[in-house]
Amino acid sequence: MFCPKCGTQNPEDGKFCRSCGTDLASVSAALTGALPAHLADAGVAQIHHEARRRNDPNEVYADAVKAIISGIGFLVVSMVLLFTGVAGGYAWWWAMLFPAFTFLSKGISDYVKYGKMQSTSKIHAADLNMMGAGRANSALPPTQTEYIAPSESSYKTGDLVPPSVTDSTTRHLEMDPEGKTMTLPKR
Repeated sequence: MFCPKCGTQNPEDGKFCRSCGTDLASVSAALTGALPAHLADAGVAQIHHEARRRNDPNEVYADAVKAIISGIGFLVVSMVLLFTGVAGGYAWWWAMLFPAFTFLSKGISDYVKYGKMQSTSKIHAADLNMMGAGRANSALPPTQTEYIAPSESSYKTGDLVPPSVTDSTTRHLEMDPEGKTMTLPKR
């Protein structure tokens, strides 16, 4: 078996090329007729890529412009053959009209598709804007523009304060007559 990358001859049961290290599993599978699923599905993936590409408005517009320009080109060549007679053009100028009109019709249909895609995307965007403009989002807090003074509460803030961490550690200290702590007691 020969390496598809560098052309070096390798043993039939070789997994990698001796020279460049290319994976030869797909080569041996192709020789035996048993391609791996990922290589066999490559054609299907290409079809899916084309289908996805045709849903992109910019790609459809580009295809429309390309087809219209090609159609106009064939139409111009047809007219040149008719009026100049170059290469016996008097006899077969009309044959160039087939690809001309084919390309022109394809380009016009792609342009119409592009226009429909643009109008549906504008309508969809307008629907989304109208849905958001009519009502506020309930998940967001309400907007507040005026200052609201705090109301008087029946609870005192001292009731909500947790006990101090140092309360249990300072009870061993000696207290002076004013209730202030002085030192640790003598043992």
